[in-house]
Amino acid sequence: MTDLASPPEADFGNPPKLFDGTADLDLTPETADLQYWFDTVPQRTLRGHLLGHAPDVRPTEVVRRPGPLHDALTREVSFRVFAEARTARALGHALLLAPTPATFEFYATQVIDEARHTKAFRQHLVELGIAPDRVEATAEELAGADRDAILIPLEDFVIPVVRDEQDFVAGILLLTILVEGVLAPSFELSERKWRPFDPALADIETGAGIDEVRHLAVGGRIVRDHVAAHPEDVDRLADLVKRGMALMFSLPVLDQLQRWEALFQQGLEQHADLVGDYEIWDGRRLVDTTPDERVQKTFELTGLIHATRLTGMGLGSALG
Repeated sequence: MTDLASPPEADFGNPPKLFDGTADLDLTPETADLQYWFDTVPQRTLRGHLLGHAPDVRPTEVVRRPGPLHDALTREVSFRVFAEARTARALGHALLLAPTPATFEFYATQVIDEARHTKAFRQHLVELGIAPDRVEATAEELAGADRDAILIPLEDFVIPVVRDEQDFVAGILLLTILVEGVLAPSFELSERKWRPFDPALADIETGAGIDEVRHLAVGGRIVRDHVAAHPEDVDRLADLVKRGMALMFSLPVLDQLQRWEALFQQGLEQHADLVGDYEIWDGRRLVDTTPDERVQKTFELTGLIHATRLTGMGLGSALG
């Protein structure tokens, strides 16, 4: 394996950001193998903290007590619990089809990553004041409807391609573009906007984001190499992406984000003193943003990353 003693994509202190254009990170299953994972994730990205943040990094009291910030945050974290868990389960089907030892190792580590994310977000609900024996019921109450309306239809489209059709490359393409490639940018927005109020969650999101950049990079490389070797597959795979994105655009993602951002805005206005001049993006103070602006930014950058990755895979025709 190439010597990756200090891979920049695993640097928690200066993490790669999807918003900053790191969609062209080049990793392969061979370079992102088990040795790479052990060298980078437990020791560097996690820094020994299984739940994604140091014990002395805690949520502020304003998100732990009743109010719009607590309501917004617990809804987002609950949805993230479901999203991470269901991604791990979907990846299990892909792992069964891994065609080489390198892809088997990589997707085994990704299943572990997604399961670890699930555990971290579930535990964070406890840190936000939810009783441990009420976590599952609370997540169901706060995000069960969004899971059913957004995640389940995505699963119903993606999983049969892998489980029933036994199409490894098509499954990886859909997981990379349709599942992680669409959801990851909204989660990075979450890290940025919550940092002044909940640095523990922000650290969890930062670590999870580092993982997602790696997942997207390797998934993209697998598809790119397949397309280069099998150009006759371009039309079939591009059509699959088009159908998947048509489904995605029909789901109530916009409604979900608008609900979250409306609650967040109420809390932001109540506690603007805690935010001060903190910038959510370079040159843009969080206190000056609006719900519509934050949602629009998410969709704009999702589209940019989506286009960049499809073009890099050799599937730019899916954008037409």
